[in-house]
Amino acid sequence: MPAELEVTSPANPRIKQLVALRRRRARDEVGVTLVEGRAEIGLALAAGVRPRALYYCPALTGPAGADLPARTRERGGEVVRVSRPVFEKVSYREGPDGWLAVVPAVEASLAHLTLGPRPLVLVCAGLEKPGNLGAILRTADAAGVGAVVAADPVADWGNPNVVRASKGTVFSVPVASATSAEVLTWVAAHGLQVVAATPDATRLVTETDLTGPTVLAVGAEQAGLPGDWLERADVQVRIPMLGRADSLNVSTSAAIVIYEAVRQRLHAGDLTADPPTG
Repeated sequence: MPAELEVTSPANPRIKQLVALRRRRARDEVGVTLVEGRAEIGLALAAGVRPRALYYCPALTGPAGADLPARTRERGGEVVRVSRPVFEKVSYREGPDGWLAVVPAVEASLAHLTLGPRPLVLVCAGLEKPGNLGAILRTADAAGVGAVVAADPVADWGNPNVVRASKGTVFSVPVASATSAEVLTWVAAHGLQVVAATPDATRLVTETDLTGPTVLAVGAEQAGLPGDWLERADVQVRIPMLGRADSLNVSTSAAIVIYEAVRQRLHAGDLTADPPTG
């Protein structure tokens, strides 16, 4: 079992390498991503992730999360105790709680996805903001969505801000990234109904059957869904809008259409609202 190391100098080469992992190119080169926060790391561990390394600062952690080092060692990961100046250098969030893990990159290929008999899949086309992707993942996790696919994404699933905004659910929800053309081919191969959410639609999402194998597609807030998704859609739907504003935040819009699908599936007896156990 790996022994615990201690690093007290922010100039340590290991720490410089850790800071470099904030950049996508550096993460891609070594196939890892960063997870900061006790709750996020705990969810990743619960999802079966095997950390490469866990960095913690006793001056910041307190008693919460005391089991994380042992759980990391059990999975073959390295545990590194660091000083407060070191952790403040490697942390990428405000008000850090003293926990940071290096974990394998999120598996994000379409081939990796396994769908059930009547899946509900969310496609996010052209989304730019990591915070929106993360917020959408939290909703997808809560609603039991089968997969979230980023089509022509700007941010990668391993972006630390996606991980942070998702509260670690990027490790509990199956995800994938690909070009729109690749995603549309995959959708057709699985016989999924494409429901495109757009404010220009005449049909309400509440008037659309979402109980079958379905892809819900949402686009960026400014540009909306690209033309290829609108052309491919089996049906275009809109959310009832009774106010003066012409749009909702994309993560809010996604939550509304996802939970309309959940409502319909609960009503049809396809789902249970009981919380998971274990």
